[in-house]
Amino acid sequence: MLETATTASLATPDPSPFSLDAAAAYCRWRDRKLAEAPASLDELEVPVADLERPTAVETEAILDLCRRANMAVYRAAEPVADTIEARAKLIAFARHFGLEHYETHRSADVDGMVALEVSDAPSRADFIPYTNRALGWHTDGYYTYEGPSRLIRAMLLHCVRAAREGGESALVDHDILYIRLREENPAYIAALMHPEAMTIPAHIEDDGRERPANVGPVFVVDPDTGALNMRFTARKRNIAWRDDPVTNAAVATLERILDTDPLVLKGRLDPGQGVICNNVPHLRTAFVDAEGENKGRLLYRIRSYDRVRDTRTGM
Repeated sequence: MLETATTASLATPDPSPFSLDAAAAYCRWRDRKLAEAPASLDELEVPVADLERPTAVETEAILDLCRRANMAVYRAAEPVADTIEARAKLIAFARHFGLEHYETHRSADVDGMVALEVSDAPSRADFIPYTNRALGWHTDGYYTYEGPSRLIRAMLLHCVRAAREGGESALVDHDILYIRLREENPAYIAALMHPEAMTIPAHIEDDGRERPANVGPVFVVDPDTGALNMRFTARKRNIAWRDDPVTNAAVATLERILDTDPLVLKGRLDPGQGVICNNVPHLRTAFVDAEGENKGRLLYRIRSYDRVRDTRTGM
């Protein structure tokens, strides 16, 4: 005799809050997000005694912040030096939170980590991250989108040496940006979820290889977790937005929100501090380095195709 399906097995899963047809689910999610949103970077900080072995309490605090705000700021007990051993500790820390699959980046070392510092090397000097100039709003890897299942979902950014002056950061939870835009006009969300919303034109690399044009949406619902991802840059050159009035208005509104919203969090990372996040939009102000060899601003960066998660449970 065939077993009768239970009511629970036939239950309809909860609708996604990111569906424009799911008003009730969206409102519940929106209200929770706004109620739990941190108002400063200080609220995001978690002291970590040993980066290689975060305790259960430290782990849960960081995971909770990433659930609430898509990011957490950690502070190591001691500043991390520019050494192979220190880099290994940061890799262990990243892997502890599920960041295991790293982008193959032209500037990455064998461990998948990129050292961000002022450089006059031909392969780096033309790229703003390796200068002391301001770096505008962006998510990491916005030009390498390969689909909803293949994009940069998370990032770790660790300060080894701070600048003498400047080099402040601003960060914002992309869920908050989604809420602000949807509250202003749901059509803005539809426009920024369009599969051709934002195009990064083809680019010729230094070695002569062509990086093809990269086309995709701004907001992406993760097919594995149902969470929201974002792909964005505020650059004005070498970018093409879908040419329609709603997309243009949505981009202008997004830029205004980034400039004025009270939940944009600002501060400067000290040596030993770092951000682990689900690739939230961020910027960097211009800076002045200290003089002398190995005295300039240095940050380590890891980009991952994985989302921050609890490796103890897989969630």
